[in-house]
Amino acid sequence: MAIDKVKAYLRERGMEERVLEFDTSSATVELAAAAVGCEPARIAKTLSFHVGDRVALVVAAGDARIDNPKFKAQFGCKAKMLAADEAEPLIGHGVGGVCPFAVNDGVDVYLDESLRRFDVVYPAAGNAASAVRLTPDELQQCAEPCTWVDVCKLP
Repeated sequence: MAIDKVKAYLRERGMEERVLEFDTSSATVELAAAAVGCEPARIAKTLSFHVGDRVALVVAAGDARIDNPKFKAQFGCKAKMLAADEAEPLIGHGVGGVCPFAVNDGVDVYLDESLRRFDVVYPAAGNAASAVRLTPDELQQCAEPCTWVDVCKLP
């Protein structure tokens, strides 16, 4: 199971105890916010895109949206999301549990600046009923190698 892979990955970084598991789905920003008990913007959603022959994961605040001109300027191509059936084989996590931890080779991780306005954010932990409580700096440490980017816009 992907959550076990993520827990092992986070254990190596001293963060396994931060994993939250739920009896209900946390597959969307709204469901995750309800499960965690926080505002939706604090959910660190992970969006997956085709960028050349690689996959780019962009982790952004729950209320952020991809800004197409910024995305194209950063990555040199139009934003094209992975199809649902591509997520697990390409990333290593299925839809609803995609996160920047313990990802497959060929996947690049980017953290959007929209996350920096929060003291704590909650990315998924490998399945559709989990999250991890992390500060943006801890998220960066756990998602290494990763790069901070500015490819989103806020409402």
